[in-house]
Amino acid sequence: MYPEVFLPVSKQDMQDRGWWWYDFLVVTGDAYVDHPSFGPTVIARVLEDEGFRVAVLAQPDWHSCADFLAMGRPKLGVMIGAGNLDSMVAHYTAAKKRRSEDFYSPGKQAGLRPDRATIVYANRVREAFGPDMPIVIGGLEVSLRRFAHYDYWDDQVRRSILLDAPADILTYGMGETATREIARRLKKKERPGTMTDIKGTAVIVDDPAVCAYPCVTLPSFEDVAADKTAYADATRVEYAEHDAVRGRALIQKHREKYLLVNPPQMPLSTAELDRVAALPYTREVHPMYDDMGGVPAIEEVRFSVIHNRGCIGGCNFCALAFHQGRMVTSRSHESVIKEVTDMTQHPLWKGYVSDVGGPTANFRHPSCKEQLERGMCANKQCLAPTPCKNLDADESDYLQLLRKLRGIPGVKKVFVRSGIRYDYMLCDKNGEFFSELVHYHVSGQLKVAPEHCVNSVLDYMGKPHIEVYERFMEKYRKLNDRYDKEQYIVPYLMSSHPGSTLADAVELAEYLHARGRVPEQVQDFYPTPGTISTCMYYTGIDPRTMEPVYVAKTPHDKAMQRALLQWARPDKRKLVIQALHEAGRTDLIGFGRECLVRPERPQNRGKGAVNGKKPQKNGGKSGRKPDGKARKGGRRK
Repeated sequence: MYPEVFLPVSKQDMQDRGWWWYDFLVVTGDAYVDHPSFGPTVIARVLEDEGFRVAVLAQPDWHSCADFLAMGRPKLGVMIGAGNLDSMVAHYTAAKKRRSEDFYSPGKQAGLRPDRATIVYANRVREAFGPDMPIVIGGLEVSLRRFAHYDYWDDQVRRSILLDAPADILTYGMGETATREIARRLKKKERPGTMTDIKGTAVIVDDPAVCAYPCVTLPSFEDVAADKTAYADATRVEYAEHDAVRGRALIQKHREKYLLVNPPQMPLSTAELDRVAALPYTREVHPMYDDMGGVPAIEEVRFSVIHNRGCIGGCNFCALAFHQGRMVTSRSHESVIKEVTDMTQHPLWKGYVSDVGGPTANFRHPSCKEQLERGMCANKQCLAPTPCKNLDADESDYLQLLRKLRGIPGVKKVFVRSGIRYDYMLCDKNGEFFSELVHYHVSGQLKVAPEHCVNSVLDYMGKPHIEVYERFMEKYRKLNDRYDKEQYIVPYLMSSHPGSTLADAVELAEYLHARGRVPEQVQDFYPTPGTISTCMYYTGIDPRTMEPVYVAKTPHDKAMQRALLQWARPDKRKLVIQALHEAGRTDLIGFGRECLVRPERPQNRGKGAVNGKKPQKNGGKSGRKPDGKARKGGRRK
């Protein structure tokens, strides 16, 4: 059965527990959802498991210190995270338009967290509790902004977030191990400023000689802000050293101070992942939101299971490589089976496991045998453009797990809705997983991400070539025929990624049109902090090769590429025609089967037309009878 005990969120909650003091305050930009899919919740539960008293402050009013002071002063420190998303991504679309909804807030209400939430919260905490309060910042927003980074919304290079958020120490990646170590040292009265040797953390120091590990010096903040080649070079080194086995510490000067980023922590072992998964989450939204419409983000994950961490996929536009890392680890079968068995006792359970996934669903182990000893290859990807000869593409363990979950009493269906790497599936010579995925685990539609059809663009994305997608689609069709299934593919597509020209966008539109596909999922490239693709967008340089790359930057250029992928929409027609003219592809404007759009209609210059317009009837009183009354269909107030 599920526990009903949430972590304290108020002074009254603490008093009900008999607490007159507490150790840590966990501040989050998301609403409080006590589920292992929510990073701040995991950190709070990990601290609780270490024996600390923990309170949660979710989406505080940042305009004053009142909410931060409401539960009193924590004894040991404050842990701050923006939530599951970068707060700027949560607030703005790729076109920099303000979002009207926030699925991580009660009732989808937007505006309950500030822009740059980590920075704002840290400044309020410092104001509330003074200079001697230890402040630790972590989470996705912090991971991606730990170095000097290009900020799409400011359109400039910002310094490390640790300089703008007045925190003592930063944790990056999946921060359980680093957080435990920091908490233990704080309990021993060690000051955060002396914690310069904890892996998976970053600190600001006066002298880089305090670094405890072999280190590499990056171009300074001032250099990367002034020189795009220096920025690209820094990005290349940051990714090369982001490896838990062979990675070195990185030092980046910021004026008179030095940012010291220690090597990554080793990923949690299977036993450690099992322990984190077994913490007493209620798996529910806190009841304080019951009268506020709940928190919609729970609906997608309430009956889902995260069975792995890390991703060997290496998509250049994805933040996971710089956050969770490329080393895959996974939970035990027993741990996952227990979680699903417990789900069947939930009062809202209807028999369906909505997902058994993670960053990429069909990864359960490191990419090759050499990875655990030598780390990931610094300048090579495991899957793209072609699979590495050392790749261990074995999905048998994942298949065995799914089979066991299907056999749990009370489970009707087990779905896989997380992204899968279809190129990895095709490398698995056994083929059983692909077969059973189609037979048992697709909920009508399978989501995959070919992203584009032009191989040069796919190379910039870090994706397999389109021929691989075609082979996957052919096998998928055959398997559906074998099992008499009517199941579809939902392909994710991306417009205006660095390297994609207008001609490439036209070629993608032709590719889709020739196959009778009208895309449902189209996304403009979104330059989120810290990714290789964002480096390309800002610098016009591919940091992997230091060669120039074309970038569609103006809103008009980006809009044309997106419109070409949505050629069937009437509201995009004018822009599609303009794009085809600019691309020199007017052959696609016409009435032939191969044409994307029909030509624009000439203005009506028929009999009686004046300046291209016909005169109005009824003496110019359009829509009215001679007596002045409105005709049927006429204008009404």
